[in-house]
Amino acid sequence: MNSHTGLDDYQLIVRALSDRLVEAQTPIRVLDAVKWDDSIRSEFLKHKGKKLPAVDRAYYASRPLPFDAAAKKLEFQNIERDITRQLGQFNPVGKIMRRMCREYRMVIRMLEARGTEDFGLISQELYGAASDAFHAGDPTLADLGLMFSDFLNNIDKRGDLKDEAKTLTAKEAVNLLQQRLNKVFGEAQDTIRVFESDGILADAAAGADYIKIRADAMFNERDVKALEVHEGLVHVATTLNGLNQPVCTFLAKGPPSSTVTQEGLAILMEVIAFASYPTRLRKLTNRTRAIHMAEEGADFLQVFDFYCEQGFSQEESYSNANRVFRGSTPTGMPFTKDLSYLKGFIMVYNYIQLAVRKGKLEQIPLLFCGKTTLEDMRSLRQLVDEGLVVAPKYLPPQFSDLNSLSAWMCFSNFLNHLSLDRIEADYANIL
Repeated sequence: MNSHTGLDDYQLIVRALSDRLVEAQTPIRVLDAVKWDDSIRSEFLKHKGKKLPAVDRAYYASRPLPFDAAAKKLEFQNIERDITRQLGQFNPVGKIMRRMCREYRMVIRMLEARGTEDFGLISQELYGAASDAFHAGDPTLADLGLMFSDFLNNIDKRGDLKDEAKTLTAKEAVNLLQQRLNKVFGEAQDTIRVFESDGILADAAAGADYIKIRADAMFNERDVKALEVHEGLVHVATTLNGLNQPVCTFLAKGPPSSTVTQEGLAILMEVIAFASYPTRLRKLTNRTRAIHMAEEGADFLQVFDFYCEQGFSQEESYSNANRVFRGSTPTGMPFTKDLSYLKGFIMVYNYIQLAVRKGKLEQIPLLFCGKTTLEDMRSLRQLVDEGLVVAPKYLPPQFSDLNSLSAWMCFSNFLNHLSLDRIEADYANIL
């Protein structure tokens, strides 16, 4: 962490409160608390996916949280009180920290409710629901998922956009990714490590200064590029920028609201770096559709079958269905964290588009100054002006030079006003 030297009295107060917030959230590990162990998986696959996994309220009770939930909620309550006491009701940095305290308390309530209906309801409050609209009268996330599926099916029928074979082992992917990240992070290259790991569900996962690659997964060059952009240029970069904050140390840690911004930024980066591709988009679309199915009453077996019908193996279909029901029960409401990708993408894209339209370009790189949340962006601008927050040190090239992004958004702003149905009718003779 940075030293406290050179901070004035006000900055020291903010720093002390921020450090308390970071310290308090340390033992809260949402994904660890909701995951199912391997015995559930092997039992399910043994029955060839015909029998619901044996997960209920008692299963979670046998895996207690690594902290005292009541004491932890009280700790956040006390930090929130002290923030108001020391900074006042309307202080911008105080407002951000108070919201984080409330959010962490809600996270603890969600984890206490594992295996009950409340788990799914609180998850929807934190991460949203597939049936939420973006704006009045706009399509929902579920609509977006279905629309994307239609486009992807049209692309699939062509047959010439098949993925390259996955010929890179985890070890080769680690080496390739490490080389690429060393180029990006230059002086921080000692701190960003890429290594193989056994205990992860996804193909890769990012930590504060590392990226883990699943040891038994296979990759192609396109996968490695997506990991470089998604995990490296966004997740690791924003963590490092947060750790680089001398006063607002809380920016290194993200509550659920920042997950939406984080994943949205990561998907946007994949798109503008041309690192995304139809199969990857299908994965995100399927996650949204699977969550919507569970919200509508589908159980684990139905979501498992949905994935099998999409051509996934039983093992893959189990892992995918598991993402939807972890923390809940096989017949309960879904854990909606995986909506963050598409939801965040739309929200971040709209934010950047508006920033360009209103000529507030200086707002855009601030998305990277740590684990930020969209609703805090105006306050963050004030905090940068006050010297409480430092501008991000690590920025993807697309965000450090906003020329191309601004031009793209200007075109995109105009194109959004054209009627696609009209265009389709007019272009019918030439396409």
